[in-house]
Amino acid sequence: SCYENNHSHRTEEMDMVRLLVRRGQPFSVVLQCTDHIPRLPDHQLNLILHLGKNNEVVLKVSDSQQDHGKWWFSQCNAQGEVMLTLHSPADAPVGLYSMTVVLLSADGQILEQTKSQTFYLLFNPWCKDDSVYLPSEELLQEYILNENGILYQGSWDDITTVPWNFGQFEKDVVDICFEVLDNSPAALKNSEMDIANRGSPVYVSRTITAMVNANDDRGVVSGRWDGEYSDGVAPTRWTGSVPILRRWSEGGGQKVRYGQCWVFTGVACTVLRCLGIPTRCITNYSSAHDTDANISVDYYFNDQLESVSEGRKDSIWNYHCWVESWMKRDDLPEGYDGWQVLDPTPQERSDGVFCCGPCPVNAVKEGEVGLKYDTPFVFSEVNADLVVWIVHPDGERIQVSQNSKVIGRNISTKSVYGDFTEDITANYKYPEGSMKEREVYKKAGRQVGQKNEGPGQLELFIKHAPAIHGTDFDVIIEVYNAGREDTDAQLIVTSNAITYNSIHRGECQRKTTSLTVPAHKAHKEVLRLQYDHYGACVSEHHMIRVTALLQPTDQDNIILQEINIPLKMPALHIKIIEKAIVSRKLTAHISFTNPLPVSLQGGVFTVEGAGLTEAKEIKTHGKIEPGQAVTVKFSFKPTRAGLRKLLVDFDSDILRDVKGEATVIVRTKMQNRNAVTEI
Repeated sequence: SCYENNHSHRTEEMDMVRLLVRRGQPFSVVLQCTDHIPRLPDHQLNLILHLGKNNEVVLKVSDSQQDHGKWWFSQCNAQGEVMLTLHSPADAPVGLYSMTVVLLSADGQILEQTKSQTFYLLFNPWCKDDSVYLPSEELLQEYILNENGILYQGSWDDITTVPWNFGQFEKDVVDICFEVLDNSPAALKNSEMDIANRGSPVYVSRTITAMVNANDDRGVVSGRWDGEYSDGVAPTRWTGSVPILRRWSEGGGQKVRYGQCWVFTGVACTVLRCLGIPTRCITNYSSAHDTDANISVDYYFNDQLESVSEGRKDSIWNYHCWVESWMKRDDLPEGYDGWQVLDPTPQERSDGVFCCGPCPVNAVKEGEVGLKYDTPFVFSEVNADLVVWIVHPDGERIQVSQNSKVIGRNISTKSVYGDFTEDITANYKYPEGSMKEREVYKKAGRQVGQKNEGPGQLELFIKHAPAIHGTDFDVIIEVYNAGREDTDAQLIVTSNAITYNSIHRGECQRKTTSLTVPAHKAHKEVLRLQYDHYGACVSEHHMIRVTALLQPTDQDNIILQEINIPLKMPALHIKIIEKAIVSRKLTAHISFTNPLPVSLQGGVFTVEGAGLTEAKEIKTHGKIEPGQAVTVKFSFKPTRAGLRKLLVDFDSDILRDVKGEATVIVRTKMQNRNAVTEI
């Protein structure tokens, strides 16, 4: 009966052999009776459930629906068999249950007892009484059932995509997800209390955000941002969550090296979708990392306009990824159900632990920073001001500019209707500059006295020609004088190789110019970015930040403009010629051309795809010269029918994070036999 149950509970993709059911929805088991056919009222059936690694929690299932919100079962006898239908409450703890049926005589003697059978109970977003209920089949197809997704990177005005294989229904992933929960500090300390709390998606999702990073506990992924990844896997090399979860489980809970925000996000999304909590991946562009919780990002410069921010400094990440999960918030006042932010990247501690959320998206929008969990931090990520200070030699700090429009832009997620972005910024904030936005700022305790917000006499713009990795390109800095008088100013332009989260890996170029800008005219400076300069220090995120600082000679204010330029990467080309049929060998031809003016060494392709193949590596031999094309063959046997995606990554000593994907329609042997001949 596993097939029928799993099919009706929408878990058949996970397994056909084991029982996987969703809470709040009945499921049936059949008892084969050997000696005694149960006859009422002479006999009585008792059904006992155990829950927990060591069967700590015992539940006797009632044989009638007496108490609403309790387990109960009904029975139907036919031809020497008994069909039992079990009804679970819609708030039952999720987990691995074992079930024993005992046949008692009228006087309470045990006549027969079944071997214990196990089943997994998951959250049920199809059930209206479940607190994760989501009343849209279209959304559930994406946020529970889709094993492939897209993570968004790049910069707010140049969004790039990374395909990701969530693989939540791949073999044994459900076991690993519960293993993650079992290894949480709360579960190890008091498993009975932990099990009792597992009925709550708020508790479970908060536990997952702490356990996906390995900062405090036996968590899954270790974060690293300094470019030194030789004792593990570079974060850019992963193309999906399954190899990470398997590596963690097979290593006995040893942390997997290394991840960055999109890796933590991808893994959290896999675990939450697998457990039955509707989840989607979010990217916030120009995301504030406000270390001192003052709802501003503070940049400090000395008199020479050199950065002097020290220690745990505030920063603006090009982008930052987190997940949103859909649930009721019975622990909060009304109005905060729905999407909740969960951020598994270890940034700041919450209740002493590196975790963040669930934080209602609506609380962020309304500035209700007192509502749990971690709303002030998330509010700051999307709303902080950028404040620029000059620090004089005597230590005096003077604020020279404040900008409320640069942080929290183009907040993006994958559309449920296809492989394109949906902009959800309006879920997080009211329109920039609106009255409502000002009200929210005040409510959140933010100073609204915007200094130097309006355009001054001088305005600063940065534009650039197409930036292809390996080529030279121009960046144009334009200073426009909107005033009636000619104005003298000093312009400093720097280009830096940075990581996506604003760690500087090296200055490429610096140019200082003293200039006079005529009234109502523009002055243009051209900075030529050459591969010879940026190639040596560019990070694995292949990102260049150009910063322009303009100081009018007779005024104590500074105009700051920054632009983040993601260098365009080559594509991997994947060709699959034959028809894809379950269990039949299929070959992919993967080709790559070196776009850089230098040779590459240590080239390796990584291939994976839910329902197609587990992660495999194919190494290339020797050097790949500039402009040289390399083609490798990869054979695999698809395991599951349906629309599938094959994801490929190419990595080498100098060029990393080159991605490609191919869509494959896999048929069963029967479907193939019945297929209509194509004309």
